[in-house]
Amino acid sequence: MSAFRVTSIIDGDTFEVSPEWKWNGETGTRVRPAGYDAPELHTAKGQKAKDALSKLINGQQVELSTAYKADRVRLACEVFVGGKKPSLDFSRVLYEIETTELIRRIPHV
Repeated sequence: MSAFRVTSIIDGDTFEVSPEWKWNGETGTRVRPAGYDAPELHTAKGQKAKDALSKLINGQQVELSTAYKADRVRLACEVFVGGKKPSLDFSRVLYEIETTELIRRIPHV
């Protein structure tokens, strides 16, 4: 595949690109990076995950490769920004979100 511009962030693991992608006779604008599973948007963690993904890639040029499937009009594929996968940065942010929530739930003695 080729280069696309991220035009909007839908939630913590879905974003839209321009122009449309084409894969196996299907087309669309929504992409889900392979290996991402962010919390649902209707939760506090979900909004934090969306914000984190937005900071990493919104407005950026991305390369899509190694598509795995298209489901619910999203293409699940490998995503690269500047030649590298942003997954390590995003995974770190998701870990920090989880850790922060866990720390808040521990009662102070």
